Amino acid sequence: MEANEAHELQEHAEHGAHDQAMRPVAFTMSVLAVCIAITTVLGHRTHTEAVLDQNKATDQWNLYQAKKIRSNNTALIQELLSVEDVSNKQAAADLAKSYADHQEKWAADLKDEQEKAEALEKKVDLAETRANRFDLGEALLEIGLVVTSVTLLTHSRVYWHFGLLFAVVGAVFAASAFVVR
Repeated sequence: MEANEAHELQEHAEHGAHDQAMRPVAFTMSVLAVCIAITTVLGHRTHTEAVLDQNKATDQWNLYQAKKIRSNNTALIQELLSVEDVSNKQAAADLAKSYADHQEKWAADLKDEQEKAEALEKKVDLAETRANRFDLGEALLEIGLVVTSVTLLTHSRVYWHFGLLFAVVGAVFAASAFVVR
């Protein structure tokens, strides 16, 4: 064997040993990439949930507003009937009674519609809070992945440890989205 071949074999052996030392780093990067993908999907779904709940809340407020307008119109007609001189007093009294009954029903309905709309708004706030946690977790996981990848370039494991630190903090933030109430 020539000296040149021996030198190449030695370099190849050293490179193989170096590759063995970087396997945990590469595996960590793979796991982080999977965690980022999962967190991204969960974040997108949570944002979608917030948008859908916001649409429901808007629809509920629109229903509330429509009932409120009808209630106000009925109240105006009642006031007009009370001050207007009508020839058929009994018919006017019956109509006023009918409007009073509607007013009672709409007062209860308005309270119910308002409670439903406010409950939907709380769901929107909760979904937005959860989505923000997923977003922050995703960002920290991505930072962890990038910092960890620097280990492959520099062969210094300090970057791997910093990357793991960012990844753990990111995973904690993403997981905290499940406990937000």
